Formats: sequence, structure tokens, C-alpha cells
Amino acid sequence: MADEINSTVPRRQLGRHLRQLRTEAAITLDAAAQALERSRQWLWRIETGAGPVRSLDVKAMCELYAVAPDMTEALMGLAAETKSRGWWHAYGEAVPHWFELFVGLEASASRLRLFDESLIPGLLQTREYARAVYQHNSGISEDDLERTIDVRLQRQSLLTRRLPPAPQVNVILSEAVLLRTIGDRHAMAEQLRHLIEVTKLATVSVRVLPFSAGPHRGAVAGTFYILDFPPSGRGAAEPTTVYSESLTGALYLDKPDEVTAYEQVWATLESLARDEGESRKLIDKIIGEIHNE
Repeated sequence: MADEINSTVPRRQLGRHLRQLRTEAAITLDAAAQALERSRQWLWRIETGAGPVRSLDVKAMCELYAVAPDMTEALMGLAAETKSRGWWHAYGEAVPHWFELFVGLEASASRLRLFDESLIPGLLQTREYARAVYQHNSGISEDDLERTIDVRLQRQSLLTRRLPPAPQVNVILSEAVLLRTIGDRHAMAEQLRHLIEVTKLATVSVRVLPFSAGPHRGAVAGTFYILDFPPSGRGAAEPTTVYSESLTGALYLDKPDEVTAYEQVWATLESLARDEGESRKLIDKIIGEIHNE
């Protein structure tokens, strides 16, 4: 697990440091890229933590921004940590470029808060449920389908890992998610039983937002994840990040006002959702109804 923990977060940390230093030097992104004889896109990718960074490039940026030697040395050391490759790189295009960042952040998080109003989240899906979800993608080959499902199931290993400790995973699902049949009835019943089984882990909780809750702020926010991170070896923690996915990309929000807005939505959902015991009873009830159909 070391690679997946030690690649994404250092890239993000280094990118934030370099962006801050450029801003403090009053140098625009375009001006910095021109001075470094690089493209604007290249520099933007470094500052957003989208890829590994060479120590020599960090040194050149620090010279441009007039950074003190000790800080330059520290950032060059951090650059060396950005070259690790997580397990997901072995799956090639089965992991879209825009999703790689999320997989790395998810693996690094100490707490995950998930709200989903349409599907069981990928971390809790069975193979057959995942297959039924992805089969709706037009034009996907059988090989690509299997690799995509394998990636989803491999992500679930973080729920039971020992080192680093498994993250706390708190899930709130709309009641509609439980009633929406994905695949056939047998696959759906198996998925719901898996939901109950996974809540036996001390680090996982699943709560249901009932129809009786009426209109709520989650309906406006849509499906989202809130990721919290442990302190790094350098003391500062990766900032809490909100992840929201669309068909062709994703948003990563970590500005304080953005995070606060989603934290408030989460608090509202928690106040409206059934507790864990009542949620398990509802899931059991729906399983029974599926078998009686």
C-alpha cells in the first residue's frame, strides 16, 4: 500500500507550495511558464498535483521565485516522493486520467463521508452490481469491462487494510438507492446483503435517508464525497477535499468556503437519516420483499 499512500498527496502538497511561492513572487502562470521555457499546461499540471515532478524542474522554479536555499532543498526532496506509482497505474485506461487523482486521495484518506442518491457507492459494490452499472456504457468491450470492475473491487481493499489503518467510512444513501434494481433481483438482494455484511466492520457505517425526510439539501448538492486526511510526516495535513463526479470529469473542491458548504449539507443529511440499526432493519425488509416477489 505504500506507493498509493506516498504519491498523490506529495504531488498535491508540492503543487500548493510552488503555486504559493509563485504568487508571493508576483509572477503569473503565463510569465512563469515562459521564463521556464515550458507550456502553461505543464506548469498548471505541476501546481495541481497532476503528475510527478523532477527535482531539477523544482530547482529551476525556486530560482525563478527567489526561494531560500533551505526551502528549495526541502521542495526538491518532496519532488522525489512524487514519482511513486500507485497500483491503479497497472490498469491503464481502465482508470481515466481525471479519476486517478481521486483513487490516490481515497487511498490516503483517514475518513470518507459519502452521500449517494442514485447508486450504491463503488467502495461497497459487489462484482455483479458493478457489472450491471458498467454494462450501460455503450461501446465498452468485455475486456475493458472486466478491468474496470477489477479496479473498483481493488479499491475496496482499503476497508480492511491494517497499515496504514483503514479509514473511517460513513455512508448515507437515499432510500431510492435500495429500491432501484440494478441487474436482476438475485444480484440486487446479494448487493443489499453485502451492505449489511460490510457494516460489521468497526470502521464502516451505512445510514439510509428515508423518503419521509422530504425535500433536503442533498437533493441540490447531488452525490458527493468528503475526504479528510491524516497529518503527513511534515506535520501539515492535506486539506479536506470534496469530490463530485460527472460523466466526463470531476470536481475537487478544497477551498474553505466550498468545504464548509458541503459540511453543512452533510450535517443536514445526518440529522434526517435513520440511525444504523434502523437502516439495517430497512435493508433487511427490502431483501425480504425481493425474495417474496
